[in-house]
Amino acid sequence: MCGIVAAVAGRNVVPLLLEGLRRLEYRGYDSAGVAIVVDGKLQRLRSAGRVAELAAASEQSKLAGNTGIAHTRWATHGAPSEKNAHPHVSGGIAVVHNGIIENHDDIRTKLRACGYRFTSDTDTEVIAHLVHKHAQVAKDIFAATRAAVAELQGAFAIAVVVESEPQRVIVARQGAPLLLGVGTGEMFAASDASALLQVTRRMIYLEEGDVVDLQRDHFEVRDAGGQKVERPIHLSELTADAVDLGPYRHFMQKEIFEQPGALANTLEMVVNAQSLSPQLFGVEAPKIFSEIDSVLILACGTSYHAGVVARYWIEAIAGLPCSVEIASEYRYRASVPNPRALVVTISQSGETADTIAALNFARKQGHKSCLSICNVPESALVRLSDLRFLTRAGPEIGVASTKAFTTQLAALVLLTLVLAKMRGRLSAEKEQEFIQALRHLPAALSHVLQVEPQIKEWAKKFAAHDHALFLGRGIHYPIALEGALKLKEISYIHAEAYPAGELKHGPLALVDKEMPVVAIAPNDALLEKLKSNMQEVRARGGQLYVLADQDSRLSSSEGVEVITLTDHAGILSPILHTVPLQLLAYHAALVRGNDVDKPRNLAKSVTVE
Repeated sequence: MCGIVAAVAGRNVVPLLLEGLRRLEYRGYDSAGVAIVVDGKLQRLRSAGRVAELAAASEQSKLAGNTGIAHTRWATHGAPSEKNAHPHVSGGIAVVHNGIIENHDDIRTKLRACGYRFTSDTDTEVIAHLVHKHAQVAKDIFAATRAAVAELQGAFAIAVVVESEPQRVIVARQGAPLLLGVGTGEMFAASDASALLQVTRRMIYLEEGDVVDLQRDHFEVRDAGGQKVERPIHLSELTADAVDLGPYRHFMQKEIFEQPGALANTLEMVVNAQSLSPQLFGVEAPKIFSEIDSVLILACGTSYHAGVVARYWIEAIAGLPCSVEIASEYRYRASVPNPRALVVTISQSGETADTIAALNFARKQGHKSCLSICNVPESALVRLSDLRFLTRAGPEIGVASTKAFTTQLAALVLLTLVLAKMRGRLSAEKEQEFIQALRHLPAALSHVLQVEPQIKEWAKKFAAHDHALFLGRGIHYPIALEGALKLKEISYIHAEAYPAGELKHGPLALVDKEMPVVAIAPNDALLEKLKSNMQEVRARGGQLYVLADQDSRLSSSEGVEVITLTDHAGILSPILHTVPLQLLAYHAALVRGNDVDKPRNLAKSVTVE
């Protein structure tokens, strides 16, 4: 959530800053702003709206300059409004900030006692005044920012400019993502690489506590202890085209249809091999995996649903006890740590604040070994973990996770099979069967995507309702949870998911002709049980929408609409049944006229608690 872009160059940086903000819109925001140093004076524009409005105001005012900072804000402290939009200023100093300053009340009280006046409701404004206060003593904006950062508690990334030093930007990070872009005679900073691909592919990933002095042809990094340090330059593998829409109407639609390719990329090292190797997860994986006796999965939202699916796989196939915790809850309860458990964290961005905090808590509790499943190689979560598996889904711009989820499931299948093999629970014959199934998975998913026209017809009916139920049994129950979440996130239709066997224990009271019910019906051992549950719905007048395997022997009838996908895919079935539910949410949202890629109140990368 929120986005920072900063630049110092020998050319007008305003178009670069605005384009960077556009490329960060997917993170979620409610206001935007920019501050430029022009002829030794700060010029600031803010908008309680979209980046397009800020760009129009910038063009009208002919804003231009060589040094500046820009920001998209997702409201935490203070309502969405122009007065709360960043940048915030204090005596010729402008600041943008992502994250939350936990001790802002104490700092505010001290600053007021020194005569500072506050004009916003944000925690960010205290940073601007605090930097200004230290600048009166230090007489150097780099030293003043370092002194101010030392007083801040919480998670934050900041960028600072001062009108008296027009060729300088100071940035700092602690618990929130921030990276540098290295150009030729120009320097940049941003919340993620997508904002900088327009100007450079040479990136520097900052460490916790780093404060950086950016100038056109020079930069200096100081670590949390104030020591001058070197950080390596990485050449980003992303391209500007990867974050463009291409022929698609929305990023969510593009990313749904990118899933066969994303899965092929994620599984590349496996499908081209003859066997499954624990080294897929890191050099130390054989040793670590041989010593564990259970698995603890920590994740939030969609990633949590992936973890719940994995619990079925890990216990049934690998024979290891597995628990799944919602990361935002895990560290606030008294749990029983097991040092021999493998802690698995799952996050698309690798910057999810709750998941990072949960991992740190698990470490403090005595958990020794951790594995990160993530889509971003230089993310905080990856750097904190002993082992890692990169999902290689490519940039995911739409707020509602699609290809990140299916590639997470693919990674968790691999983890399950490797653990099973190491525990002597996977024969050579079975191993080859699974590898062959994984090779076929992208093609099977491409086939499933062909049901989109039928899903569109369902969506027209769903869009007229305000509530829906999703049913699944066994390993497909968490897929029902994910389907309900997608419908809520994008269409704003209230949806709940239940294990189908739980219908008669309460939810059946909700079923009538106005309540559409989605049932996930793979041809597995629980199919006959599910058919009985579906009869319970029909007996109460409920309208059923069934996603079935071709060999499930289900067909449409009065009150029952069936879409058939592929033959039953065994343990990979949850991945295939996910995709129609993504399409249903997408097309229902389109019918309702919603902003699909930027749903209200939500952010892509949740970098605050």
